[in-house]
Amino acid sequence: MAPVRTHPSYAATSSSSPITHRPSLNGNRSTSYSATNPNPIPRDEIARTKILLLGLRRSFPLSPLPLTPPHPPSRAGKSSIYQVLFNDLPSKQSFYLEATMRIQKHTIDTVIPLEIWDCPGNITVETLGAPLSQFATMIFVIDIRDLYNQPISKLVEFIVAAYHQNPNIYLEVFVHKAEKLQEDDKIENFRQIHERVSDRLLDISPEYEQMQLNFHLTSVYDHSLHEAFSRVLHKLIDSLPYLEELLNVFCANSQSPKAFLFDTKSRLYVATDASPVDSATHNLCCDYLQMLNSFGPLYKSISASPPRHRMLPSTPHPATPPPTAISPRPHTPTPLSPLSPNTTITTQPGPHAQLTLPHPHSLKKKELFYPSAATHLNSSSPGSGTTLTYHLITPHLALLALLPTSVYEGRRGLVEYNVVFFREGVQEIVEVEREVRREGGGNDGTG
Repeated sequence: MAPVRTHPSYAATSSSSPITHRPSLNGNRSTSYSATNPNPIPRDEIARTKILLLGLRRSFPLSPLPLTPPHPPSRAGKSSIYQVLFNDLPSKQSFYLEATMRIQKHTIDTVIPLEIWDCPGNITVETLGAPLSQFATMIFVIDIRDLYNQPISKLVEFIVAAYHQNPNIYLEVFVHKAEKLQEDDKIENFRQIHERVSDRLLDISPEYEQMQLNFHLTSVYDHSLHEAFSRVLHKLIDSLPYLEELLNVFCANSQSPKAFLFDTKSRLYVATDASPVDSATHNLCCDYLQMLNSFGPLYKSISASPPRHRMLPSTPHPATPPPTAISPRPHTPTPLSPLSPNTTITTQPGPHAQLTLPHPHSLKKKELFYPSAATHLNSSSPGSGTTLTYHLITPHLALLALLPTSVYEGRRGLVEYNVVFFREGVQEIVEVEREVRREGGGNDGTG
């Protein structure tokens, strides 16, 4: 009997050991570069975890009927996956993307630094130009309508090569363009692709049956792509148990039924609490984050704005002091005049008085501005329903949590207090990850 394959758990359990009892963070799954590595990373750079993105650009055979025009080449959709996730490309415009003709390397900064290799459809193991041992994950994108031997053979070729060069690599298969088929046909094609890949590997050698293959049904027209790529990202984050533990503590102390730590740009959730992930809740958080990303740039804090000079009209006063005189009365900031204690006011002769804000370099280091937002759900009656909250944690990460409206309105101060401690914990983990990767700049980040 073939061994049963179990998928890894993506959520922390309630029996997770406390943070203080866990081993120290190593921050990097990589090993040191050897002399045979053709592309060493300079010491002043951060070691990035590499992801290999593969697919096949398959050409349909010419139609035997003379009046029927030939079909255009079919693309797997890997470039559209990257553009939709990381460049905010609208899903409807992904159809017009040009085919990838050469290897494109994209760097992504999230909870861990990533380097995604977008490869052309005709790439092979020999023409890749880098050993598979440099990559932590290999994602093969296959069209859900491709039940032919060509794309499956290409996938099996890379799986066999990865087994010999890097047995610890994560193998992910995105059965893409799921929106092209009806629900029944979608499930049937997904099952056939899974079975054919497994049978082909078993025919080559029984030892390949032990390899862990993860199949995901994805589409750029819904949030299945974000959820699938998030699960891929979870396996690459060494600090994931610590982030999950912080989310568990936050949910327990804030009475939150569900909380996510999202990457703000790509809308991938890098961690969540121990409760199961509900697709409806995940989709709601993704839509809310997309709305905030669309309108967020319209609102900026004064502390984040560049120094400015404002001209205030002077008002006639019967007893105006000379320009050298300074009024002993301190200036009290008001909502309409947000001035810091270090702000100086200089009065010059003339029709206008000039107010000069201090240069940022002349002040101490300012704390970052962390915006927050909230929206009420199912609020038919006052105090009932659920509130979805948003708090920025780092420049790249944000906390999205569901809270009972009664808790959010009645104990908002306590919720904000818990957010502050959660933010400090996440920032410390991210800083440790960054320092370790910077010190190990000669590592390949593969594991």
